[in-house]
Amino acid sequence: MIDKEKVLYVAKLARLKLSDHEVENFTAQLGSIVRYIDQLDQIDTSQIEPTCFVEPTHDPLRDDVEIPSLSNESVLANGPKVKKGHFAIPKVIGG
Repeated sequence: MIDKEKVLYVAKLARLKLSDHEVENFTAQLGSIVRYIDQLDQIDTSQIEPTCFVEPTHDPLRDDVEIPSLSNESVLANGPKVKKGHFAIPKVIGG
């Protein structure tokens, strides 16, 4: 499971300095999380159909439908200054 050496190893990878108290707390907390995940792994889900959403009525995806977009001229009509078919803006870098 999770021991102090693994917590210290992860802390080193994350460049964290942990006190002895923090190492003990994280060891217990991460150990608890891993034990919970082990419980979930033991559940038989072979008869459950995979799903993306918990609620079947919730489907935020829609069919792709091609619709006409704004013309270049109508978009550029909203700009304060147009040059060669593009919005013209003042230089930001350099002079």
